[in-house]
Amino acid sequence: MVERETWATRTGFILAAVGSAVGLGNVWRFPYQVGEFGGAAFLVVYLALIALVGFPVLMVEFTVGRYTDRNPVGALKQIGRGPWKRIGWVFVLAGFVILSYYSVVAGWVLQYTAYGLQGNFAADGAAQFGATYGGITPVLTHAIFMAAVIAVVGLGIRQGIELAVKLMVPAIIALTIGLAVYAATLPGAGEAYAYYLSPNLGTIAANWTEILPAAAGQAFFTLSLGMGVMITYASYLGEDRNLAKDGLIIVGLDTAIAFTIGLVAFPILFSGGVGVSEITEIGAGAGFIFISLSQAFANLPLGGVLGAIFFATVAIAALSSAISILEVVVSYLIDEHGVDRGPATAIIGTAIFLAGVPVAYDGGLSWLTVYDQLANYILLVLGALLLSIYVGWIKSDLGLEELGKGVKNLGAWGITWIWVLRIPVIIVLVVVLTLNAIEAYTQISGVLSGLVG
Repeated sequence: MVERETWATRTGFILAAVGSAVGLGNVWRFPYQVGEFGGAAFLVVYLALIALVGFPVLMVEFTVGRYTDRNPVGALKQIGRGPWKRIGWVFVLAGFVILSYYSVVAGWVLQYTAYGLQGNFAADGAAQFGATYGGITPVLTHAIFMAAVIAVVGLGIRQGIELAVKLMVPAIIALTIGLAVYAATLPGAGEAYAYYLSPNLGTIAANWTEILPAAAGQAFFTLSLGMGVMITYASYLGEDRNLAKDGLIIVGLDTAIAFTIGLVAFPILFSGGVGVSEITEIGAGAGFIFISLSQAFANLPLGGVLGAIFFATVAIAALSSAISILEVVVSYLIDEHGVDRGPATAIIGTAIFLAGVPVAYDGGLSWLTVYDQLANYILLVLGALLLSIYVGWIKSDLGLEELGKGVKNLGAWGITWIWVLRIPVIIVLVVVLTLNAIEAYTQISGVLSGLVG
C-alpha cells in the first residue's frame, strides 16, 4: 500500500477546491449559458440550484471522501453494498471524459491569449474561431496544456497541487476583480447590467424545461460535482475539519467569481457592439468567449491587451481545475493498484491526451458535442443522483457521523441536510437527468449520424 498524502494546511485544501471549481466552468461555460438561456433568468435558477442542490451534494462527496480516505472507486468499494459498489466508476469515467475535451478548450485559450498579445483579434470573430479549432495546432496546444497538468499533479499533493493553487487562485481572484472594475467604466455597462441582473420571471416560466437542466449542469460542472474531485480532495483531509464550514467558503468563493465573470463579460460585449440579439446568434455554445468576446475586444481601445489579460485569466483557471480532475483518476491507480505517483500521472495523462485528440483535430466540433453531452449532461448528474440516494437513504448514519466531526453540535442542521438530500435534491436530479437524457440523445444521435454519413 502506497502511503497516502494529506493537505499541509486548511487554506491549501480550500484553495484547491476553489481552484477546481473556478475553472472553465466559470469562465468558459457560465457566460455562454447565461447568454443562451435568457440572461438574468438563467442566473436566478443557477443560484437557486447552487444553494438547494449543489451545496447538499458537495457535503455528500466530502463525507464519503473523508470517511474512506480513498478515490471514488475505492470509496464506494469500501462503503457500498452490491451494485452500489460500482458507483465510483461513474465519477472516474466522467472526469476522464471531461478532461479529454477540457484540455482541448484550454488549448484554444492559449491560442487566444497569443492573439491578444499580438493584437490579432478579428472583427469577424466567427471566421477567426473557425480558423483556430481543428487540425494540428489545436492538437499541439492540447498537448502543451496536458503536459503542464501532468507536471503539477506528478509533484504530489503538497509540492504540486497545493503549492500551485496557492499561487493561481489568488491570481484568478485579483485579475477577475480588476477586469470587473475596468468593465464597469465601459459605455455599455449599464445596458449590460440590466440584461444580466434584471430577471424576467416570465422567461423562466416559459422556458423552464431548457433553463433547469442547463443551470443544473452548470452548477455541477462549476462545483466539480459528479466527477469525483471533491471525494478525492476530501480524502486527503484530517478529521478535525468542519466540512460544512469549509464547503460554504468554497461554494461562496466559486459563486462570487462566476458572478463577477458575468460583470466582466457582458459590459465588454455590449460596449464592443455585441448586443442581446447577437449573443446567442453568433456566439452561443463552445465558441462564446472565442467568438463574441474576441469580436468585442477587436472593437475596444486597447482590446488586444485587455483580451490577453482575460484569456490569461481563463488559462490559469483552466489549469487549476484540470489538475483536480486528473488527480481523481491518478488517485485510483495509486490507491487501488499501488502505482507510484509519477508513473500513474504519466500513464493517465497520456491516455487522456489521446482521448482528446479527436476533439482537437475535429474541424466541426462534432466530437466536442458528443463528449460534453455524455459527460456533463449524463454522467455528472447520474453520479450525483446515485450517490445522493445511497448516502441519503442507505448510509445516512455515515453521512451524519462524518459531517458531525469538527462540529460542536450538528443537531437539527444535520437532519435538515439529510431530508433535503432525500427528497428535493433527488427529485430535482431525477427531473434534470430525464430532461438531459432526452437532449443528449437528440444531440449525440444527430452528431453520430453526420459522422457516419
